[in-house]
Amino acid sequence: MATRVESFAEISDQFDAYIGDIVYATMTTVDAKGRPRARVLIPVWETVEGAPLGWLATYKTPVKAAHLAGNPHTTFSYWTPRQNAVSVDAVAAWVDDLETKRHVWDLYRRTSPKGAGYDLGNFWRGGPGDPELHVLRLEPWRIQVIRGADLHSRIWYAPRR
Repeated sequence: MATRVESFAEISDQFDAYIGDIVYATMTTVDAKGRPRARVLIPVWETVEGAPLGWLATYKTPVKAAHLAGNPHTTFSYWTPRQNAVSVDAVAAWVDDLETKRHVWDLYRRTSPKGAGYDLGNFWRGGPGDPELHVLRLEPWRIQVIRGADLHSRIWYAPRR
């Protein structure tokens, strides 16, 4: 049974706990013909003004860039064998400014939420200014958390703007 919640605060603790435990998410995009493509990545998350905001440090591969240029909507799916799961439907946008890259670098270093994240320096040795480091801003419009013990789920929708 799914319950709709009005504020992200109602699910934020569960969201953080599950993502911090699961860490890896499957990101799905679609091509111009609507065919899906999935890849496993580690986004980080923070709460800004009461709403979730995600960041993905990544390589700007031709497939990922083309898919997001054609359709910026993406889904991140987290799952654990205990059946706990999180599904994040978001709109992704490339962000290139150094200040944002530094902020994202720090979120990964601190692990956000606790347990998620890693040392970006293992992949981008030039630090936040490394030209191969690209950042996607992930603005969720829907988040569902599912408790594996009884499959109870709670769903949050971003307020319409």
